[in-house]
Amino acid sequence: MTFRVEKNVMIPMRDGIRLATDLWIPDHPTSFPTLLVRLPYSKDAYPAAEIDYPTNPNIFRLLMEGYAIVYQDCRGTGESEGIFDPLMNEADDGVDTVEWIGRQKWCSGSIGTFGHSYLGFTQWATASRAPEGLKAIAPAVSAPDFYAAPFYSAGGALSWHAVWFWANIISLTPTNNANRSDLQPLAIMNEAIAMLENAQEHLKMNPPIEQDLYQNLFSWWESMLMHPERDSYWTDSAPSEHLDSVSVPALSIGGWFDLFAGETVKAYTHMRSEGATRAAREGQRLIMGPWDHAYLLGDYHDRQFGPTSSVYSADLTQAHLDFFDEHLRAPSNMPSTAAAPVRIFVMGVNQWRDEQDWPLPDTTYVDHHLSGGAAPENEGRLNVSPTVTAGAAQYVYDPSNPVPTTGGRLMMPASRNQVGPVDRRMLGKRDDVLVYSTPPLVDPVEVTGFVTAILFVSSSAVDTDFTVKLLDVDPSGRATYLTDGIVRMRYRNSLTEPTLLEPETVYEVTVDLAVTSNVFLPGHRIRAEISSSDFPRYDRNPNTGSEIATSSSWITATNRVHYGPDYPSRLVLPVIDRTTNTETV
Repeated sequence: MTFRVEKNVMIPMRDGIRLATDLWIPDHPTSFPTLLVRLPYSKDAYPAAEIDYPTNPNIFRLLMEGYAIVYQDCRGTGESEGIFDPLMNEADDGVDTVEWIGRQKWCSGSIGTFGHSYLGFTQWATASRAPEGLKAIAPAVSAPDFYAAPFYSAGGALSWHAVWFWANIISLTPTNNANRSDLQPLAIMNEAIAMLENAQEHLKMNPPIEQDLYQNLFSWWESMLMHPERDSYWTDSAPSEHLDSVSVPALSIGGWFDLFAGETVKAYTHMRSEGATRAAREGQRLIMGPWDHAYLLGDYHDRQFGPTSSVYSADLTQAHLDFFDEHLRAPSNMPSTAAAPVRIFVMGVNQWRDEQDWPLPDTTYVDHHLSGGAAPENEGRLNVSPTVTAGAAQYVYDPSNPVPTTGGRLMMPASRNQVGPVDRRMLGKRDDVLVYSTPPLVDPVEVTGFVTAILFVSSSAVDTDFTVKLLDVDPSGRATYLTDGIVRMRYRNSLTEPTLLEPETVYEVTVDLAVTSNVFLPGHRIRAEISSSDFPRYDRNPNTGSEIATSSSWITATNRVHYGPDYPSRLVLPVIDRTTNTETV
């Protein structure tokens, strides 16, 4: 089927601002179900950019299957009018655009959306208003809660690398921000590129708020950093606050090493139980592969997941087509008939597996208790039986010498040796890192689901952080990252009402380590790694109780992890034990 492209159609919003929109329409005298993509990175880069982000479907296959496609520059970006203020206008602008599309003669009246990262933000924002005509959304490596990911975290720490890196991306993208008229685009580009090339050192130089390039470019930079609590600044624009109003199915696509992994799965489970309609609840779909935010081949430097792990093997274009065919072509009130709402890649055995629900119905949450662990030479133990001897492992956290980010969930250019399952064994030799491991396993142990750590901790400071990582240690000693979490102690009870610590008082805290799916094979060991920094993945806590975004001074903190009968610190793993083999493909 041939198609035509109409460039820079200016669609008026409710306040008179016009948004530049490209229309890709099959060349046939009929109407078509239509797919909308709203983005701040310049629509003129699409569809070529989809080669770099194959979580998105191939638009030429969509066109050949009889879908019209609409690309739109978000307000204040590309060729659109207005000022770009991240997240703040996406709901209204999305609704106005959906309504405009629905009035066009080439649209059948059934509208869907797709796209990755910020393109997923725009989808959740639009869906939270339930506009007429919107039938389904397909956000990839994204989430409906902008505080929890990517800007801050479930434990309240600033996701410093993600914020900084994304600001670099936006600084290289055409925007209409009023306060950048006196800045030269080439100078901006050169400064941003220079900072990217020296990220680790540059990020240490100044407090987060004192990044002159962003202060000059973005009116929202200071506002975002000066709202570290999850207050109305975040909740007023968060679709996660209104998921019970979302009346359409979502195809959520994520990666186990993506910074949105936990929130992607949480959105699926929330919608399965709280979606506004039966069709929305039963129509939810979830696909999780062994990918990070940008690298999608499943072939990392320190761990490889086999030929079927690639995003191309997953054929996400066909998954999109099946999903949109069901919801944009079939009657909207029909419940889903698809056999398996969840499709996950199980690492370790390196197999795709279809599941009927999440959490998996046969999940057993197994406590792995901590004992010992004095850094750096005395490796602690993880035991399924409670620890009978009381004790505490301590270390000194120095913000001037933080634990360097090594692997894990980063928003950075795809590189097999920088993100995802990187070997962290050398980090365990630092004197500010505690390591706890099981003995070598006799039988395989599958861990699939949300991981948490319950710790009993104390500090010499009035505020500090605790980080926890889950690692898979193979017989050679290689300790590869699986998932992690952080808790900022001032937010241990609430993300909205910070409370400082009483020094040397023991507190019970829960650390959300997000989600994974991995089989620890015989001979491997399960390892927990505990510290108080992960820089620049997260900003450094100065331990003073001051405003972290503006703090230029710090003190060291002596931090302790307590264990034993009175302080049962433990790692809680979602273990899957099946007596029969699950069908894999």
